[in-house]
Amino acid sequence: MSQLSHPASLTDHPAPSRPMALGFLRRVLPNLLILSALGGLAWWGHHTRWTLTRLAELAGARQQKENDWCEEHGVPESACVECNPALLPRGKDHGWCKTHGVHNCPLEHPEVAQLRQKPQVTPADLERARRALQLLPRPENSSQCKLYQRRIQFASREAADRAGIDVKRVERAPVVEAVRANGEVAYDQTRVARLSARLPGSVWWVPKAVGDAVKRGEVVALVDAAEVGKAKAEFLQAVVQVDLKRTSAAAARQAWDRGALPEIDLRVAEASLREAEVRLRSAEQALVNLGLPIRAEDVKGLGSEEGRRRVQFLGLPDSVRKRLDDKTTDNLLPVVAPLDGVVAARDVVAGEMVDTAKVLFVVADVRQMWLTLHLRQEDMKAVKLGQPVRFRPDGSGDESSGTVAWVSTTVDEKTRTVKVRANLSNAEGQLRANSFGRGQVVLREEPESVVVPSEAVHWEGDCFVVFVRDRNYLAEDAPKVFHVRTVRVGVRDAETTEIIAGVLPGELIATKGSGALLAELRKDNLGEG
Repeated sequence: MSQLSHPASLTDHPAPSRPMALGFLRRVLPNLLILSALGGLAWWGHHTRWTLTRLAELAGARQQKENDWCEEHGVPESACVECNPALLPRGKDHGWCKTHGVHNCPLEHPEVAQLRQKPQVTPADLERARRALQLLPRPENSSQCKLYQRRIQFASREAADRAGIDVKRVERAPVVEAVRANGEVAYDQTRVARLSARLPGSVWWVPKAVGDAVKRGEVVALVDAAEVGKAKAEFLQAVVQVDLKRTSAAAARQAWDRGALPEIDLRVAEASLREAEVRLRSAEQALVNLGLPIRAEDVKGLGSEEGRRRVQFLGLPDSVRKRLDDKTTDNLLPVVAPLDGVVAARDVVAGEMVDTAKVLFVVADVRQMWLTLHLRQEDMKAVKLGQPVRFRPDGSGDESSGTVAWVSTTVDEKTRTVKVRANLSNAEGQLRANSFGRGQVVLREEPESVVVPSEAVHWEGDCFVVFVRDRNYLAEDAPKVFHVRTVRVGVRDAETTEIIAGVLPGELIATKGSGALLAELRKDNLGEG
């Protein structure tokens, strides 16, 4: 009998393994969790009436943010102080100051200064500005300039830093305003002596050389001149004659009193005495003219030999007399220094024959020298007598000072300059005659002027401007603003500029990078045009 086949039972196949079940759960469980979360979110939104933002609304928000930008001033329009003045209200516009030549003058209205506290403007500040404006014509600003009403704003401090803007504080510093010119040093002609012999003769002795110091009255040379001996002899003879005639006249007077002498003889004796006295005065004056002053009383009562010796060495100091003896000639004529100084030049040697026209020595007092400056005609407006003068010789670091002593009334025909002479102190002896250098006549010297770096000052068509940082610039939410301020400039050099009016000490102004602010200002001006 054949065997019938039956369907296989469940036990005929193997049961699923445990790892397969775990894998199935890993695939299904995340999806179940996500579906559960979405269902919970839908349930919460249904009960709170929350709706999803549509895509069109998202696009509109982005467009609104991009439109909040002021193209004209380069900052968000919602923060632009020019478009929204209420964000940074302007102070009162005081307009043009005729006295100082600026707008919103801080000297007249110190409240305009960008400082935390209102500064004090003292009478000394006003007087300093008055002196500067009165001394010389200054570059002027136009009263029609409107730039002072402008403000340059940055979107942030970082934007200003990226533009390279640096600021410096307005300071007080010494300022010297002067007229400068080339100059030449020379001896003070009132302190220079050119010495010659008073009579022709032979040079007997020369004790001084170039560069030697001399005192007033010191002998620099002795000249053997025959006329000197003759003048001394005539003086001694006149002294003797006067003594003789005086004795004769006295005797005649006594005889006449007794009646033993006629009156005519008395008159003759007295006339002879007067004649002798005239000759004596003439002999005295001849010696005085030779620089050998003496009177009859100086030898009165002296013996003939002692009197002769007194006259022999007339005019010679004791230091020289000790070098001489009785055999020395009576013809010695001293050449004497008339002032304290140094021997600047010597043109004589012992034994040389000289006359009165030859200059033997030049003696100069070098403690004071003359400086002659050659100034341009246009610089002469403020130059006056008594003004300080400073001079620095070429190749020297030493500076000498003095005062203006003379101003020429003529203009040089060739150079078209005016000569100005100053007396320079030379106590240290650093100056040399005939040397050249650079001098300056100090017109004004201010120990506490207002100064700023020169790179901060800009000329913009019709006025000088600087950019002053707003007092609240560093505050977190404050606009980052620089105010345009017109200024009146004074003395300028490569590094600093004097500000006569326009800013006050303590304010912060743009220096390095201020050209970027100027470019922004010009761009806006072109746009307005």
